Amino acid sequence: MTLLVLAGTREGREIATGLAARRLPVLASLAGRTRRPLDPGVPVRTGGFGGEEGFRTALRDHGITAVIDATHPFAEHITARTARICREDGVPYLLVRRPGWTPGPGDDWTRIAREADLATHVPRGATVFLATGPQRLAAFAGLEGRRVLCRRIDPAPGPFPFEEGQWVVSRPPFTLADETALLSLMGVDVLATKDSGGEDGRAKLDAARALGVKVVLLDRPPPPEGARVVETVEAALQWAEGL
Repeated sequence: MTLLVLAGTREGREIATGLAARRLPVLASLAGRTRRPLDPGVPVRTGGFGGEEGFRTALRDHGITAVIDATHPFAEHITARTARICREDGVPYLLVRRPGWTPGPGDDWTRIAREADLATHVPRGATVFLATGPQRLAAFAGLEGRRVLCRRIDPAPGPFPFEEGQWVVSRPPFTLADETALLSLMGVDVLATKDSGGEDGRAKLDAARALGVKVVLLDRPPPPEGARVVETVEAALQWAEGL
């Protein structure tokens, strides 16, 4: 039995190392979007699979008997494709999706369903910090007349995509002090982020609360219909042990 872990998150790395500690054969897959990804400590396959047929070929070539999908909660296309192929090919599939964030006392949060909805919550002349990753910046339409800050892990390969603003290049993890200093220094009026969940990204929300910064939270896509979903690393390890 060889388990494939789509391990682009902290949970994915912990699942991969947990499976190895249980002496279960495991192959971790990383998308390769960052130049220096964290090492999960197990055999790793880096880069895409080359489409649907490439993924099916990889399942066969590596003798994959089950797939644990611990990709980012917003990796909807790879999740949908993986779930469908596993269902069609009879490969057990588990989706690991950590709980989303919930507001607390003092939070000023607004939820949106689409990136394009952000512009209605950012007044002209305001500074908005897009802590959303660079993959779908083009979807944040209508931000003319706003100063836009975009965070990314690696230096940008091309020009800044908005008429006014700049890249913020930095690598996580970020502490509460880091995020508070950044929001204050850059004069951020609105923080826009995805509802990724987890403790690693929580600091920016706590910093926004402390500074009275409005938060616009992009709702996560629903899981594939019929997919089995768990929320914790331990639940994923128990599922794998029961195969």
